[in-house]
Amino acid sequence: MNKIVVVIVWLALMLCTGTILAYSPLVEVSVVTERGPGLPLYPVASGQQNTYRAYVEAIRGERYSIRVRNHSPYRVGLVIAVDGRNIISGKKSFLQPQERMYILDPQGWGYYDGWRSSNNQVNTFFFTDAGGSYAGAWGDYSAMGVIAVAAFPERRPPEPPVYERGGTYGHQDMKEMPQKSAPQAMRPRAETQPGTGYGEEKYSPVIRVDFEPEPVAAERHFLKYEWREALCRKGIIECRPPNPRNRFWDENRGYAPPPPMR
Repeated sequence: MNKIVVVIVWLALMLCTGTILAYSPLVEVSVVTERGPGLPLYPVASGQQNTYRAYVEAIRGERYSIRVRNHSPYRVGLVIAVDGRNIISGKKSFLQPQERMYILDPQGWGYYDGWRSSNNQVNTFFFTDAGGSYAGAWGDYSAMGVIAVAAFPERRPPEPPVYERGGTYGHQDMKEMPQKSAPQAMRPRAETQPGTGYGEEKYSPVIRVDFEPEPVAAERHFLKYEWREALCRKGIIECRPPNPRNRFWDENRGYAPPPPMR
């Protein structure tokens, strides 16, 4: 009974405070900036199985990283798109296994903080107006303000044949999928909706590895980042009006009336 109470209290605290990360059985996804270990996420109902959605607050000009943790004992391939563009290739993303992806080791963490422009560098992410974003430079506003992560478990070798009654053997079919690798890139422009810019160059080496993903993503995470005023307007966060003017002091120079009800 005590264990159940602890779990319920823990969940209540997470919902009240705005959870720090989007937790699920396979991966965690969070947004990290200089403000702290992870920005508060404000989860919303998804309506789709293995799909996680949340809002996050963006601040103009702030650099950020997408942090992903793999909870599984297997490698996971991550197709990551920002504002609808694959962060490795720069191309429009549909979160498919044929796209370029990052590979995350079992129980490992990964930080993805820019548009990959070569095997050795990225151009950093930062929050800007949609017109000054990388996607906006291509005239693509189809998924502006969305960080999307699709997690593909590694397709493992078939199980050893299992003898079944009747003399037949059960086995799993293997189908070849394209190998994943590294990228290409470009530049920015200005508007009111938030987007992600193509920032300064940063050293970030990667290597290519063989990886065969499952044909369907096990999970998809969507983080919709908005300016604070938009989150307030939508009721995602509670925003008090600016501090009311302190009455320092009233100009009423009258005498003290009797208290009410006398």
